[in-house]
Formats: sequence, structure tokens, C-alpha cells
Amino acid sequence: MLNMDQKLLKREEEGKIIRTGIVGAGQMGRGMVTQMAIMKGISPAIVSDIKLDNVINAFHYAGIADEQIAVAKTLADANKYMEMGKFVATENSELISQANLVECAIDVTGVPEVGVKIAIDSMNNGKHVVMMDVETDVVIGSYLKKLGEKNNVIYTGSAGDEPGAVMELYSFARAMGMQVKVMGKGKNNKLDYACNPDTVLEEATRRKMSPRMLCAFKDGTKTMVEMTAMSNATGLIPDVIGGHGPSASPDERCKELNSIFRLKKDGGILDKHGVVEFVNGIAPGVFVTVSTENEEIAYQMQYHSMGPGPLWTLYRPYHLCNLETPLTVAKAVIDKEPTIIPIDGPVSECITAAKKDLKAGEYIDGIGGYTTYGSIAAAEETYANGYVVYGLINKKSRMKKDVKKGQLLTLNDVELDTGTQLYNVRKEQDAMYRK
Repeated sequence: MLNMDQKLLKREEEGKIIRTGIVGAGQMGRGMVTQMAIMKGISPAIVSDIKLDNVINAFHYAGIADEQIAVAKTLADANKYMEMGKFVATENSELISQANLVECAIDVTGVPEVGVKIAIDSMNNGKHVVMMDVETDVVIGSYLKKLGEKNNVIYTGSAGDEPGAVMELYSFARAMGMQVKVMGKGKNNKLDYACNPDTVLEEATRRKMSPRMLCAFKDGTKTMVEMTAMSNATGLIPDVIGGHGPSASPDERCKELNSIFRLKKDGGILDKHGVVEFVNGIAPGVFVTVSTENEEIAYQMQYHSMGPGPLWTLYRPYHLCNLETPLTVAKAVIDKEPTIIPIDGPVSECITAAKKDLKAGEYIDGIGGYTTYGSIAAAEETYANGYVVYGLINKKSRMKKDVKKGQLLTLNDVELDTGTQLYNVRKEQDAMYRK
């Protein structure tokens, strides 16, 4: 993001404000609106949510007065108010992809079935798309990237989310000629694979969070989704299904990881290098562990207090989620570059595991729910074993067989809902990449 402050200032001075459309005005969307409102050269021009009050409140948090806000129910109204310089609030998310002055659409919903429609409609209307909805990206990201190329717009994941934050370290290390052995993120909630929205309700209420969101953090699903996005953007894969999840202390350089991530034959935990991983105890940070075969560079790394080698860890101790997203918008609009995108075809998949014993005929649910959680497996292993892609699970999915708690679900076990746009776009992606 070097010099982006100057690039945005130039847009401000030239009156070329980047007008964005944001879908979702919960905690993440609200913070993004507020952040964007204090920046130069960019504006939260139109925001939608299923609850209009959420949008109005988001604008208020950003210091936007009522006389500057207009409520739009139709596309004509949205276009008119935006041309007048008003901040537009709406309950109709379709206006984001259709409004004339919107240059970039941002999905902050975390709901794959919403994310697929926003992304496709927006790109087909010539708008860049920033996907904070990583759950959608890990299911159909390769398809969406190709659609962006077809429409001459940028499709990208977001800075601030762990995958986008660690991608900066990955690119930095690779540009320096380093070999990236491990790429990953910290986890700050103790794993509880069996938790559900009821068991976390008290904590979620205290922390002013959605119980489903907190559940998705605690049961590990969000971590697995994020690791899948990292894998799909780099070609790195998990060492084992679900990752090892070691523990380490967040010292200034996470030097413990230099030993932990050695191969087993060298006293570490890994069967192979070139992997994605998560580490308990270093959240909210992200990291890459690197090596070099050059003796002089190895000496220089030790001289610069990075440790004796042969592995060194580059650690960023924070990620600012939604607050960094406007920088990805600017990078897409101004530089025509993404922050993080999948390479062609999935490298890994977020797959489905049972939270409890499940019976044939029982309906199950997806992220942050009562019956399943996500894990990560290499794509080849996923297809060979018929594991169920987690993002395709919804409340209409039903068990065909009994399975035990902790079991990885296969397509022989589950009847998926095949009537959704997400499912059908995934089928198109499969036809593109799985021959």
C-alpha cells in the first residue's frame, strides 16, 4: 500500500472520489463506513442492510448528519440521490450492483448465498468487487476471478482479513527471494469443536457479538476458511487435515516458530514444508516462516536478530479487518490490482465435519451452527475421498446416513441443496478446473 495516501489525496483534490457500495451494516460494515468517511478520496456512498436502522446508525457513527442521508427504495432514487451528493441508505442490496456511480461493491455479509449474487451482478455491471465474505471466496473464488477478467474489473479479497494481511508478508518474502515454508495466522479462541450458538450465548452477549459468529470462531471454522483462502492464493497446502495448531508465545518475532516448524526429522512437527498452518497464542497476528539456501543471507538474517536459522519468522502482530478494507478498494480502483485472489482452481477446500452424532434424515446447518464445523484438506484429497465442501451446506441439507461426532462428511452421507445459485456456480467452477 506504499504511497496510497498520496494517491487518495490526489483523487480528493481532483474531485474523483471513489464511490463504494457496501452490503452489510453490522459490526464489520459499520466500522468500515466510519473508517471510509474519515479518509481522503473515497466514500461509503451507498450502504444496504436488511435492517435500514443499521445503515442509518452506521452513517451516524461516521458523523454523517441526517440531512446528508437519503433513503432509496428504487434504482432511480439511488442514482438521483448519489448524483446530489447524498449518502444513500437502502434495504435493497441489488441497488449496490446497479447504481451508476458505484465503482466498487463490497460484500460484508459473511453469507455465501448473498455473496455470490452481489459479486456476479456487480462485475457484470462493470464494478470492481472486494470480497470480505471469505466464506464465498473459498467456494467459488476461482470462478469469480475469471468473471472479473472477462468484465475487465478486479475481483479481490480484502486487506485486514488474515488472508489479505498475511499475503503482504508472503509477497514481501518472495520478492526478497526467500522460500516460504509456512504461512499462517494466530488463533485466539480455544478450540471447542462441539460449541453451538446456545453454549456461547452468554459470552457473545457480553462481547456484543452474534452468537453464530462467535461459534464459528470457537469451533475453528473461520480459521479453516481463512487458511483455505491462503492456500488457494499461493499453492501452499495443509500438512495434515485441519492443521497441527501448535502453541507459541507472541514475542517480538515469534522465534519459537523457527523451531516448531522444522521437519519432523529435524525435531519439528511438520511432515513437509510449503504449508498453511494456524498457531494458538499469537492472535491477532499473522506470519510467514521462511528460509534461504544462501549462506551470506543466512548470516545477515542472524545479524539482524532474526535467530540462527535455518528458519526465520516474519510476524505482523495485528490485522485490522474492516478498517483496512478501503485500502483494497483504492488498490483495485486506482492501481487495478487485487490484494489477494485465488490461483486457477482450488488448491485446498474447507470441508465439513460433524459436531455431534447425526442421524439419517436429519437436517443440518452450516457456519456457526449446531451440527457441523469446517476443516481444511488439500483439494486432491477432498475430491478423492468425496468430502463435502463446507460452504455448500445450508439448512436444507439433509443426512442420508448416520455418522459419528467428529467424522468428515462425504457426498455419500449428505443430500445437498442443489437449487441455490452458489451450488450451480460451484458446478460451473468444477467444470472449468476439474477435468
